[in-house]
Amino acid sequence: MQLQDKVAIITGAAQGIGLACAQRFVAEGAKVTLNDLDQAGLEAAAARIEAAGGQCLVAAGNVVDRDFVQKMVADTMETLGGLDILVNNAGITRDAIGHKMDETVWDQVIEVNLKGVFNCLQAAMVPMRAQGSGSIINVSSTSRYGNPGQMNYSASKGGVVSLTRTAAKELGKKGVRVNCVSPGTIDTEMLKTVPEDMLELFTQFMVPLARLGRPEEVANLVVFLASEESSYITGQTINVDGGAHMA
Repeated sequence: MQLQDKVAIITGAAQGIGLACAQRFVAEGAKVTLNDLDQAGLEAAAARIEAAGGQCLVAAGNVVDRDFVQKMVADTMETLGGLDILVNNAGITRDAIGHKMDETVWDQVIEVNLKGVFNCLQAAMVPMRAQGSGSIINVSSTSRYGNPGQMNYSASKGGVVSLTRTAAKELGKKGVRVNCVSPGTIDTEMLKTVPEDMLELFTQFMVPLARLGRPEEVANLVVFLASEESSYITGQTINVDGGAHMA
């Protein structure tokens, strides 16, 4: 198993990509702290993981709250025995065309999607630096290339990429790797507000693989980046988007 006896924190873990990552991590031998604002969703996720024989800790709270994040890291280390991996997956959308975007909506998205990532990264890097190892995976989005109606979301996800590169440069000599995954159109709750005919048109004409992605397909990459299989990879952003954006 690729993550045997490793300890991970996964934010936004109640559903979608975060839950898929948690399930894969446990299958690969890791112990996980599950974070989300959705208490009921977290408890359901924890029940599924424990039923599969996994060990997990539930940490319901907001990644924007620095005190909460510090406590989550401390509780993880005390209860699960350390911290080897952080998956910064928590994120929200509050879409609006630019000239109609309220300041509050802008602030909410930037706070969760960018400040929240920084809060968790900063808290996790302290024990990782001290032990001389660790892997941090930040979740961006192909919306970082620019997406109408998502000035706030696109800006936040572009910021995550720059944050990843800077952290990788700062932490590399300390043995800590920092990478970024950038999902495209993945079949999660976040897409439920998009009309089905629009999704069909997009996948048929803009995605070479001509379908939506699955959360498990993102989780597969996250597991790889968390494991020693990727031991010489840091500072990278990898798209998981069926070929919609090619380097």
